[in-house]
Amino acid sequence: MSGKVLIYGATGGIGAASARALAADGHSLHLTGRNAERLQALAAELGASFTEADVLDPDGIARVTRDAGPQLGGLVFAVGSINLRPLSRLTREDFARDFHLNAVAAALAVKEAVPAMKAGAGPASVVLYSSVAVAQGFVSHASIAMAKGAVEGLTRSLAAELAPKVRVNAIAPSLTQTPLARGVVANEQMKATIASLHALQRLGEPEDCANLTAFLISPRAGWITGQVFGVDGGRSAVHARN
Repeated sequence: MSGKVLIYGATGGIGAASARALAADGHSLHLTGRNAERLQALAAELGASFTEADVLDPDGIARVTRDAGPQLGGLVFAVGSINLRPLSRLTREDFARDFHLNAVAAALAVKEAVPAMKAGAGPASVVLYSSVAVAQGFVSHASIAMAKGAVEGLTRSLAAELAPKVRVNAIAPSLTQTPLARGVVANEQMKATIASLHALQRLGEPEDCANLTAFLISPRAGWITGQVFGVDGGRSAVHARN
């Protein structure tokens, strides 16, 4: 694969784990995130270039793409939110922010990167992130499920539009033990209860998603595009034993 892999959300749990998995596979990386201290530390660890940026900044995505260089072999958009509120407590601003952060920013990140991805010798690969909440109806997930549902539609549309030069797939995790999810799993009893809802009887680890991300970016996944993969302990398809 020619060109760097650009990773958005590299300072988050899944983004950082994906960066480490891709670096272990020999990819050069350009990292971006909002936390300057964590971003610099991860870039130093992996020998990666980086840009501190917020995807909600109108100029942030264009600046990241310029910094990443003229050729990109792949893009990982591991940016997300966990805004769990009942409909009665969700505001117009909540819906707009979740949709922009998860869906609109993903679309703009790919749009800006397409010329660099098409400039390489081989097919490039994009990995976006959805959620198990799109396939399963969960209470208090209206805003995030709506936004991530848009990501799944975006995945399929871009896979059709950008083929054959760029492959586009998505990963839909269930609850994964990351800093973003800390508030949900802070209580050990709640953590155990949620884990028991999964056929595999545990919560996800960042590496569970990172391993699939690395595979989808690699040429080993060269005939896979337009797919949404559940990394969810079986929750989207299998009833857990109780």
